[in-house]
Amino acid sequence: MPQAWTVREFGGPEAPVVEDRPELEPGAGEVVIDLRASALNRRDLRVIAGGWPGVTAPLVPGSDGAGVVRSVGSGVSGFNEGDEVLILPSLDWGDDPAVLGPRFRILGGPDDGTFAEQVRVPAGNVFAKPARLSFEEAAALPLAGLTTWRALFTRGRLRSGETVLVQGAGAGTSTFAVQFARAAGARVFVTSGSAEKIARAVELGAEAGFDYREEGWEQDLAGRTGGGADLVMDSAGTWRASAASVRSGGRIVFFGATTGPTTEVDIRALYFKQVDLLGTMMGSPVDFRALLRACEVQDWTPVIDSVRPLAEAGDALARMQASEQFGKLVVTP
Repeated sequence: MPQAWTVREFGGPEAPVVEDRPELEPGAGEVVIDLRASALNRRDLRVIAGGWPGVTAPLVPGSDGAGVVRSVGSGVSGFNEGDEVLILPSLDWGDDPAVLGPRFRILGGPDDGTFAEQVRVPAGNVFAKPARLSFEEAAALPLAGLTTWRALFTRGRLRSGETVLVQGAGAGTSTFAVQFARAAGARVFVTSGSAEKIARAVELGAEAGFDYREEGWEQDLAGRTGGGADLVMDSAGTWRASAASVRSGGRIVFFGATTGPTTEVDIRALYFKQVDLLGTMMGSPVDFRALLRACEVQDWTPVIDSVRPLAEAGDALARMQASEQFGKLVVTP
């Protein structure tokens, strides 16, 4: 019987257990995938803790996965047994690429996800795996890569020659942001409290980095960029730093709140500078196709921090919870 890493009772990274589950069968319009690799996201910590709205136990968490097609349901065309695929974790986005639809949800809560040997998903969420990526690299791409792509280009409107500030070097979204923005011809700067992570971001293509614990780093950025970043990518909710580091007429795109759901900011710092505030979350199928096209013609590769067996997913989550990783954490069944 296939195994799955299952949440029976909500808790910390150690809460889920590996258990046997029945073989999955596809329904109409569905595909069952034998997973070869899955990747972790900070969302998984909230799901496992019981902090994601609408999620109940028992549940198999996990939003990212790549593998081979095991079986297809009635009405499914374009996929055959053995095809190498990866999964778009945005379920039921809706008809409008600009906004989430009323039935939108993310794979891995409330629907059973990818921390398993098998997963069942709608056929519309299955895409051919980029041939140049390994299963581990392909599994690392969807959620963080899609979120970053939409933040930078669909919402952030980043153009060649502009300057982007990526806050929090080392996270999966941040490593993708450095690579995507450089491939688009932008100048990239990063922040981190770790000199090692800044150095690794520079190796990826960032021009320089700033220790956000040091007073006055925003002024250093302004001096190097001629007034601040054209686009600030904020995945943590660090509003004060974002407002201080964006140029007049610039944009701040935000999609996370790891520092907490609320913050204080002097709004004059935003309206005096005519700043655009752009919220985003995940991405549409249109965004995902654009990301996969870029993967075909560009040479970046998802940065993987480490690969572990599925039974050690708790250790990987604990590493992510402590923000020790650089890049994506991957597990294999």
